[in-house]
Amino acid sequence: MKFILGNVFIVVTAIFLDQFIKLVVATSMPLGSSITLLPFFSLLHARNTGIAFSMFSDLGGLPLAAVSILVLLFALWLWSSTPRERGLTHFAFALIFGGAIGNLVDRLTLGYVTDYFYFHTPVWSFAVFNLADVFITVGAALIFLDEFVFQPRRAKAEKALIAGKADHE
Repeated sequence: MKFILGNVFIVVTAIFLDQFIKLVVATSMPLGSSITLLPFFSLLHARNTGIAFSMFSDLGGLPLAAVSILVLLFALWLWSSTPRERGLTHFAFALIFGGAIGNLVDRLTLGYVTDYFYFHTPVWSFAVFNLADVFITVGAALIFLDEFVFQPRRAKAEKALIAGKADHE
């Protein structure tokens, strides 16, 4: 039960933080306005009717919400199939779910997602994104890290431990 509650806490916290910051941006910054925080980083109030990098913005909010729900269901299946001892992967899935649900709430209630993080230079700029996107990206990176770096190391160490025990018998 503690394991499940811990994951639920991460998901709910991610949703709350995401929605709270979006609310602050939407109520305190006019659409299109920006606040420069660093020479290369600003808060920029933007609306994204698509998904990452505004892709599929022509589809509209409800079709994208439906796709998001299907992806969430698939991710839930992957998450539920993950062994309990893979704590980093479970934490990562919780981040992904919190972020995805945060953006889904926007898409269902507003028809767009509120974005505000903006990295840029005078000659280059990155897409505007939000905390939910950060949670999704960090979660995905942690899953890859666990799957392709940490898990092979654990498997190798376990194999060596088993071989060591066999040598001593």
